[in-house]
Amino acid sequence: MADEVLQAQDGSSLSPPSWFRRNRVGIIALASTLIFAAVVLGISRITHDVSYDAVLAALDQVSALRLAGAVLCMALSFGFLVCYDLNALRFVGARLPLVQVAPVAFSAYAIGNMAGFGPLSGGAVRFRGYGRLGLGSDRIAQVVAFVTAAFGIGLAVIGGLAVLVFAGQVAGLIGQPPGLLRAAAALVLGGLALAALWLWRVRPAMLPDDATEGRGFALPSARTAGWQILITAGDLLAAATVLYLLLPADNPMPWTVFVPLFCMALGLGVLSHVPGGLGVFETIMIGGLTPVLPPEQVIGALVLYRLVYNVLPLVLAALLLAGTEFMAHRRLLGAIWAPQVSGAVIPPLMALYALVCGAMLVFSAVLPVAQDHLDWLAGTVPLPVVELAHFLSGLLGLALFVAARGLAHRLDGAFWVALAAAGLALVLTLPKAIAPYEAMALLGLVAALLLTRRCFDRPAALLAEPLTPLWLAALAVVVIAATGLLFFAYRDVDYSNSLWWQFQMSQNAPRGLRALLGIALAGFAIGLLSVLRPASRQVQAAAPEALAQAIALAQSQDDSGANLVRMGDKAVMLSQTGDAFIMFGVQGRSWISLYGPLGAQSARPELLWRFVEAARGVGARVVLYEVPADLLPACADIGLRALKLGEMAVVNLETMDYASSRWGEQRRALAKGTRDGMALQILPPEAVPAVLDDLARISDAWLGQHKAREKGFALGRFDRAYVASQPVAVLRDQGRIVAFATLMPTATRAELSIDLMRFGTDAPRGAMDFLFSALLADAKAQGYRRFNLGMAPLSGFATHAAAPMWNHFGEAIFTHGEKFYNFRGLRAFKAKFNPDWEPRYLIVGGAVSPVAALIDVTLLVGGGLKGVVGK
Repeated sequence: MADEVLQAQDGSSLSPPSWFRRNRVGIIALASTLIFAAVVLGISRITHDVSYDAVLAALDQVSALRLAGAVLCMALSFGFLVCYDLNALRFVGARLPLVQVAPVAFSAYAIGNMAGFGPLSGGAVRFRGYGRLGLGSDRIAQVVAFVTAAFGIGLAVIGGLAVLVFAGQVAGLIGQPPGLLRAAAALVLGGLALAALWLWRVRPAMLPDDATEGRGFALPSARTAGWQILITAGDLLAAATVLYLLLPADNPMPWTVFVPLFCMALGLGVLSHVPGGLGVFETIMIGGLTPVLPPEQVIGALVLYRLVYNVLPLVLAALLLAGTEFMAHRRLLGAIWAPQVSGAVIPPLMALYALVCGAMLVFSAVLPVAQDHLDWLAGTVPLPVVELAHFLSGLLGLALFVAARGLAHRLDGAFWVALAAAGLALVLTLPKAIAPYEAMALLGLVAALLLTRRCFDRPAALLAEPLTPLWLAALAVVVIAATGLLFFAYRDVDYSNSLWWQFQMSQNAPRGLRALLGIALAGFAIGLLSVLRPASRQVQAAAPEALAQAIALAQSQDDSGANLVRMGDKAVMLSQTGDAFIMFGVQGRSWISLYGPLGAQSARPELLWRFVEAARGVGARVVLYEVPADLLPACADIGLRALKLGEMAVVNLETMDYASSRWGEQRRALAKGTRDGMALQILPPEAVPAVLDDLARISDAWLGQHKAREKGFALGRFDRAYVASQPVAVLRDQGRIVAFATLMPTATRAELSIDLMRFGTDAPRGAMDFLFSALLADAKAQGYRRFNLGMAPLSGFATHAAAPMWNHFGEAIFTHGEKFYNFRGLRAFKAKFNPDWEPRYLIVGGAVSPVAALIDVTLLVGGGLKGVVGK
């Protein structure tokens, strides 16, 4: 019914569109799984006359020379892919040496091509690798956007041109009229040409000057775009040649006709959102090639293509970076490839390597063993050992699959699980099938894990965080693929219930059925445990002991905002070493941390990971509010994304000089206020209780005048105990207190900031300017190095054509939201004190809507919907 609604976990109502947005990642994962299942069914019908033995025979017919040529073309294609990143880095103004760009780019494409979701999987590698090389998150995001757009546009251009020229030949392969194909290609190319013309000729005139004069991400020049089209063309032609060389030498299809078919299959595989386009790409290529080639030869070539173009680069990247990490640890290659590069890229790379080995074990458990291998096993290994080896191989593959996600997060538990599973599976390769290639892959994984042991140093529970929808979809894809392979390999075997109980060395089908049953049941159990995760639980405020420890830490570090923990309205998570803490609150399904980890720098990354793990473990979404830029690499390591929230105004007191002309306005404000009888007095905490009644009177008057309510979480509230816990600056006019500001100091004297600032109705004109000017002078006299004026929300956004939609959203609110909040006025007032503007970020998980996260933060600060509506 149209008026039906869905109930959220917290009891609120969600309309169907809201429910869809909230669960879009799960819906995409489910849709990808269903698409893959349909593709497997379609391939099964297309190849109903093809036997497993015929495919193996076709694989044997590929000559060593053509296989070597395919490997060389793969290397050439990845060389062009590295040029993608070089061109993108040059475009955003970053100059990094090739020897440091190459391992990051190569690994990013090796992972992205295999796992799919390139902007996310390959993008995460770039954030880790380039972030460790000193590149800012904004520039890395621009690089990811550049290479993603370059591939999509280049694929459309090259594929469109190829189809336009060779429409007649392609039409016969896919059963469509040549005129329709030419019209579609012309429409795509014409649309791209019009878009390019608008972007380069019309759009720059609509942009602000700073978007076209070097600030942010301007439009690429015609030369840059031309070079990128050539690079993309070289990549696609080399990749297509890999598969073309693996087809039979007497292939009647010309290479020029094969390329457009390859581009079409590649593009649809990307659009399907199936990991790596697996199945979708194969279906289109089988449908296009079987009219001129036997299907078993096409399937064999596609299997080899996946091994050469997807698996081989992944293994090479993992072993290469593992060896680099090992050698850099011994200071032999540290000057060539920065150790921070390999240390940043290795975890996701090893995770995907483990995932591939896990899938390999699952597939090999259900596929038949060669007859000559069975003959040898029959006289050497007892039958129960062979049966057990097959059954355990599939389960060990699932263990590697689960451990892969932990490896991506650098969990030490995942390292030991992966090492044990790979080691045991390596031992079982002999009694299972005498599989030398499988043994080599597992041996490489074991060696790579041992060489990179120090990269997995997070002591967290492996199963504390359930698998995400995308990982569950990947697990389902593996199980569905294993099922399809089993029925393909044994399609000539008549099924009967007695097959389950046949235990003979020559009976491959029963052995594969039992292995598949174990794999399916174990996979279902893993998925069920992840889906039935507990709902978000209520988080209590900090215990007195934890609060006292957090307050002590707040005093001993450099971030004055940490003193907000004194309010006692936030939960506190302490680091295992007790030298750092996270303060956070809960709103709806969001766990919201203020500023992220605070305290010792060395303890912050581990504490951040523990916070994320705890939140996700109870089904909550992770939000970090007002996070400084130096925390972004640690957030990227965990897979969180950053969006700019605004800019913090920080005055450098060491360079502040009221005698200079730059500070003339503040000097005059001090002189005028002093003549008018105003004076600033800093009260230590012990002197505050004596004036609390006066401060309460001023606070109530201020709230009444502004028709505002007390806030919380990221802002202080007038609570007598809280106000009396810190120094208070009072402004006196003719001896009377007319205004006050609570101060948040640090024992290190690195930073001082204001929290509450309230003015009475009888405060004289110019009181605010006098208060701030006097506070800055007093802080400098006390030896503080910085004075934090607080954040100017939604300011400093770049809104060029390639900027994220979030930037345009924030800039629109900053520009047109004056009736709701004084965005421009607040920034203008703080700008009078000549601050340095430091960016602050909103950090969310990959599947979390930043708008929804910001709404939860607003509700938490305002004390709920009533507090927000009532100001």
